[in-house]
Amino acid sequence: MSQLADLKWYVSYALDCTRFRLVRDEADVENEELVFAPEMAHQIFGESESIFGYRDLKIEIMASAGPLDLYFDISYTKKVEELETEGLKADDVEKSLADIVENGSYYTNLDEFKRVHASKAPAFRPLGTKVDEFTHPVDGNGPNTRTFEVYVATAEDTDYMKFHTRLEMFSFWYIDGFSRVEIDPLWLFFTVYERYEVDNNNGSVEGDVSNVRYATVGYVSVYQYYSYPNKVRPRVSQILILPPFQKLGIATQLIKHTTFEYFRKKENITDITFEEPIEAIQHIRSVVDARRCKELPAFTSDKLLAGFSKEMLHQARDTYLINPKQCRVVYEILRLGVTDLDNEEQYRAYRLEVKKRLNMNYSRHRRDLARAKKRGVDVTAAMCGLPSVSERIESLNAEYKEVEEIYGQVLQKLLAEG
Repeated sequence: MSQLADLKWYVSYALDCTRFRLVRDEADVENEELVFAPEMAHQIFGESESIFGYRDLKIEIMASAGPLDLYFDISYTKKVEELETEGLKADDVEKSLADIVENGSYYTNLDEFKRVHASKAPAFRPLGTKVDEFTHPVDGNGPNTRTFEVYVATAEDTDYMKFHTRLEMFSFWYIDGFSRVEIDPLWLFFTVYERYEVDNNNGSVEGDVSNVRYATVGYVSVYQYYSYPNKVRPRVSQILILPPFQKLGIATQLIKHTTFEYFRKKENITDITFEEPIEAIQHIRSVVDARRCKELPAFTSDKLLAGFSKEMLHQARDTYLINPKQCRVVYEILRLGVTDLDNEEQYRAYRLEVKKRLNMNYSRHRRDLARAKKRGVDVTAAMCGLPSVSERIESLNAEYKEVEEIYGQVLQKLLAEG
């Protein structure tokens, strides 16, 4: 290499060169149909998600489908040399990967990985206590189904936490802003597994436990916050469904049934909250909650058109553990559904109701600054940082259009489900 300009050929983009595979049997190691890609890599390789120092870089990450023992393979055709690049060094790819694996527990020898998989996979069983089981059609409508089981475990379960640290490796690639949980007895983990059978060619019959295997699907983490005076407010923190199992309704099942039923049976639960859910999870949550609340007496058409009420808050919380913030969202969704959009007065009343909520923080901030000014505080700099009234109106209209579009998608989903 004669010029530093040539170094551009030694920059690889992590999302393009990284591939995952979940291995159920040895043949899967070579099965290209099982390959899936990461969604993000900035938590491993930095904001640019780029890797310097290699030509034709390939990163293969395999995990045994059940216990999630990991195998890393890093290959390339050429690597820059420190002498040729005026002191620039190639990024240490293996170290970056090792940093997201607890205790550096991974394999780099494929034969060793295969041996470990062959010995551990048949005996692997879910960890924790079983709390749910459900099925999903194999081809969408046929009689054959796939079976999924959900087990709950606490952070005090050392065997589970050793397993969970391997599962968390995937979270760095699929959950933005992810960080490992600290050992705390208030954490609960709802982990999903697929139960399936293999043909051992030993004359065993269907249903023989020796044929049963488990594949890890994903998890939901929940932290149990204290709620005054003597209750608990569970907060759903992270939801991860591995890509091969997405679009099967598993996240919906976890939100709609598994976690809800688990906490509904307890007498000391105030409500269930979510920690800054991503758009897809919030959509699922809104569909589930709106479907439930539309059957409650407080959410009839006439009461929705009359405005948000304490009756709605109480019924949503007492019946379905829905917190006040989410209850307000559900109200706005259902009210849009009963609003005659051709009736200008009715539609205008709805828009004003939603915009009032969207503008709440801005209005509160302006009031606080006005009070401070009356007390003699110089608020000039703070006022300059606020948008003008006309600018705020413009941005508020844009916010409202986005909200109405999202609500419309939820209503379409409810209509499609009947």
